[in-house]
Amino acid sequence: MVATEVTEGEFKGWKTWPEEPFEHDTAGPFYMRTDDQGQVAAFRAQRKHMNAGGVMHGGCLMTFADYALFAIAHHGMEGVYGLTVAFTSEFLDGALEGELIEARGEVLRQGRSLTFVRGLVTANGRPVLNFSGTIKLRKPKP
Repeated sequence: MVATEVTEGEFKGWKTWPEEPFEHDTAGPFYMRTDDQGQVAAFRAQRKHMNAGGVMHGGCLMTFADYALFAIAHHGMEGVYGLTVAFTSEFLDGALEGELIEARGEVLRQGRSLTFVRGLVTANGRPVLNFSGTIKLRKPKP
């Protein structure tokens, strides 16, 4: 899947996957880029991401962390398609509307068919979710 560069707004210069309708149109949009610290994924928390208690819905945090698995690992996935086959997370704090939500992490191991990733989601720099996951690599369908 080819990432598209954003040309305007807060995330100008970042990349996104517009072919992913759930992550781009429904839950997000979510963005990614490479900076001096490595891969980073981000989005701005909006009202649509909040629960009735006024903090970000846990499902939104987990959806973003799943997106971040691929943003962190995507450089090693050229020419293949990936599926999340395992995912774990721990909630550390609540994210609030308006906060910048970011995820950073590392590829622990990348083999021919499996990639193992771990990371941390922050809200304005405050840790809110710890996560890890396994991506199964597949060749794209013709």
